[in-house]
Amino acid sequence: MIRHIVFFSARRKEDVEAVRSGLLALGDIPHSSLFEVTLNTKVDPLSDEVDVVVYAEFANDAALAAYKAHPLYARTTSKVKPLRELRYSADVVAGS
Repeated sequence: MIRHIVFFSARRKEDVEAVRSGLLALGDIPHSSLFEVTLNTKVDPLSDEVDVVVYAEFANDAALAAYKAHPLYARTTSKVKPLRELRYSADVVAGS
């Protein structure tokens, strides 16, 4: 299983909700077995620049590649990209 984790920060505080709601559209793309978009609780002061977190699970590399190749992925990215400042992504194999 592949865990796909992406951290975002908004350019402006007033855009945080627009980033979150925009990213929710990615949940309509098939291929993931779990998909979540959540706000960072900012409990840890060392990670307060992260506003929104996308967490998804995929059966394998092929499923993740199909997700990223889906047309909705490109449309969503083009809408959210102007609103975001930072984007950090990690794809990790569960249990390794």
